[in-house]
Amino acid sequence: MNPEFPAITAIKPTDLRGILKYVSMFREHVFIIALDGSLVAHENFKNVLLDIAVLRSLHIRVVLVYGIGQQLKETAEARSLAITNPHGESRTDAVTLALARDTSALVNQEIMQGLSRIGLRCANSNALRAKATGIVGGVDQLLSGEVDKLDLSMLKQLFEAGTMPIIAPMAPDRNGEMLRLNSDAIASKLAEDLEASKLIYLTTHDAFKLGDDAIKNLSLEELDHLLESQTEALPDRLLSKLKSSAQTIRNGTPRAHILDGRLFGALLNEVFDKVGIGTMIYGNEYQSIRPANPEEAYSIYNITRNAVRAERLRERDQQEIEANIQDYHVYEIDGSIVACLYLKYWKDNRHAELGSVYVLPFYQGKGVGRRMVQYAINHARKIGIHRLTALSTQAAPFFTEVCSFVEGQIEDLHEEQRCDYLKSGRNSKIFYIKL
Repeated sequence: MNPEFPAITAIKPTDLRGILKYVSMFREHVFIIALDGSLVAHENFKNVLLDIAVLRSLHIRVVLVYGIGQQLKETAEARSLAITNPHGESRTDAVTLALARDTSALVNQEIMQGLSRIGLRCANSNALRAKATGIVGGVDQLLSGEVDKLDLSMLKQLFEAGTMPIIAPMAPDRNGEMLRLNSDAIASKLAEDLEASKLIYLTTHDAFKLGDDAIKNLSLEELDHLLESQTEALPDRLLSKLKSSAQTIRNGTPRAHILDGRLFGALLNEVFDKVGIGTMIYGNEYQSIRPANPEEAYSIYNITRNAVRAERLRERDQQEIEANIQDYHVYEIDGSIVACLYLKYWKDNRHAELGSVYVLPFYQGKGVGRRMVQYAINHARKIGIHRLTALSTQAAPFFTEVCSFVEGQIEDLHEEQRCDYLKSGRNSKIFYIKL
């Protein structure tokens, strides 16, 4: 692995039990995987193909769509040719189309060779028919096209034959004339029409960030808001993928993923890790923070007891949790509780206490704890709470640096809290945030 590029920790053998759940869940499901041309040219591409081989071995039906942007730019520069657009996102003149046709053939050949080396069956097809984009914003898009029709029966026949379809960013119209298409848009349309479970964009860009924060999960509503209000702040080369993802989710695909294919094992970690390493865009309820149910008292007790033993959390036995279950909230991912918190209100003075914030070790460092605290803040603010306090013996940096709490004094606690604080003898640090 080139040290210039980041690496990630591979899935551990201890995680295999969790992976087994997904093996049965995704069997015979369709995944659309879109490869940027820059990733095909990257040194980690052979490992990406091995990841795809793993998916195929689990009976996941994969369609590969590839881009040619980087190769097209490099070829144009090498031949000193001016092209209209390398990514098929705007107008395409005759010179660009001719160059794109040659470039697409070479990239296609490289993909097929890589798949053949690892024993995967694949096939090119004319299952995609294009139509001219026409005039957009008063500008003739010339030889640019968009998806007109997909031959779904042909693609399904390839699936049944154990063969992976490969789709190029070029396609003929109804008269057989070739047009240049954007690979992100093709992948989006395939996901919709094939009722895919996942649309996965593999690129060579760092994780999608807003400011310094990597965005792990993004609802369709949040994405629509970003596209409407912050388009100029979004990374240029990810904008097409974000727009296509929004369209796909809106039309019924459950989830779209954007991840850095330069990371070793990125694809498998994104599919089989409940939190993932890329950006997942979702329309259905993938994960939720919600009030705990009475029958979940034992689960909460069970996941927190190791932290209690290490004196990171105050001891609350199962009976106490059961008696106060209305104050507990849990973070659930795909049906499993992975984190919890305790939120007690004193409405007489609009004060609330946040406690028992705990995340299972496997999900620590992935933003789950911060989401839990933000949920508590939002929840408290909605019902008119003015001050949220937290007590901690070992998590001061988390509250002050990650969650923007400030350190306080015993006077900042509610009267009932003060009595409990003095009685516990834990000498916890006091933190609070004004709402």
